[in-house]
Amino acid sequence: MAELSNRKTGIVAFVLLYVAYCISYIDRAAISLALAQIGKDFNLQAADLGIVISAFFLGYAAMQVPGGWLSDRFGSKYVVIVTIVMWSLFTAFTRLAWSLTSLIAIRFVFGIAEGGFPPASIRAIAEVFKRDSRPKMSALLLSSNYAGSMVAPLIMAPLIVWLGWRHAFNAIGIAGIVFAVIYFVFVPYLGRPDKAATGPSAKAEQRAPMRELMRNPLLWQLMVVWFGLSCVNKGLDSWMPLYLLQQRGLDLKTVGVVAPIPFVMATFATAIGGWVMTTFFAEREKYLLIGSSALTGIFLYAMYKAETITVLIAYQSLVYFFKSFVLAAVIALPTKLLRDDQIGSGVGMVNLGGQSAGFVAPAAIGFIVTGTGSFDAAFGFLVAMTALSVVVATTINTAQPKLAPKPA
Repeated sequence: MAELSNRKTGIVAFVLLYVAYCISYIDRAAISLALAQIGKDFNLQAADLGIVISAFFLGYAAMQVPGGWLSDRFGSKYVVIVTIVMWSLFTAFTRLAWSLTSLIAIRFVFGIAEGGFPPASIRAIAEVFKRDSRPKMSALLLSSNYAGSMVAPLIMAPLIVWLGWRHAFNAIGIAGIVFAVIYFVFVPYLGRPDKAATGPSAKAEQRAPMRELMRNPLLWQLMVVWFGLSCVNKGLDSWMPLYLLQQRGLDLKTVGVVAPIPFVMATFATAIGGWVMTTFFAEREKYLLIGSSALTGIFLYAMYKAETITVLIAYQSLVYFFKSFVLAAVIALPTKLLRDDQIGSGVGMVNLGGQSAGFVAPAAIGFIVTGTGSFDAAFGFLVAMTALSVVVATTINTAQPKLAPKPA
């Protein structure tokens, strides 16, 4: 009975975390779909819009490690709930913006509010699933990132057209607060999986988990690899709607239809990424990272050279497919290698690299587009970032001993 109850708790927690991730991506994708209207209302240039997008990721990146530490220290439930409530409030507050400065400030605090969620959610996976299941389940959970991004244009584009961007932000903010109440009611406090550890060795382990993490080269390598691929991820997520509107001449309704298509491939790749890693690349995960990063760069260049929208979306789908294997691997590896009391902090470290790219890439592309008048050099920047990931991935040794082997 206890095992059945634990399995039911795990399933409920997983489903609600998946939905929460989808909501978070709908909330953050809303700004990209509203860029054209916001830019018109506030008379902003591409560089200004890039700073607006990057402000979110600056706050988001800053909270990755603190959010992981809090979930390691106190358990995941309340960190998850607080982050959902706070990001929903600041999604709604976005409608109150009256100038570029106010919009940047609101988006920055919005990023801080949401930043603790990714490491806390992976920590929750560690609380409800056994160690050998964690890489697969954490990768499956991360597929919600792309499912949310896929659904976002289908929800937000009509809302923005019907209600205007201000009321659309308000509507999705209220929906997030309602969901936080649902999570509070249906997910029990799962505590800390390491809470049963006792004795001098356990206390010594818990005193300096971050010190061990900071000394481990693998986490730094994964951070840089994910930074490179996240430049592609955040750059395309942020600027593709405007690129399709301005450079390719589509209207907002059409963008709302075609923009979600690549996320179908990304959702599938991320969902199976943990299984592919553990089944075919055990102790050889670097080759999955190298190959996926290289293919991302190749298809990104092909996407840029595409002459029709159909071909462009097809290549973009392949870009999202291969970059999603990298996401699955860099987040699943810490759940495989780290001690239970380090998983939240370790995932926060790796994701700090990815979310730092969320600050760098949108702003860089905004300045490039403003300076050159086109997206050509912006695509070159993104291809260069995939090359960075390939180079760093070649230095990784995932066959090394685990970070904290259990005492004999």
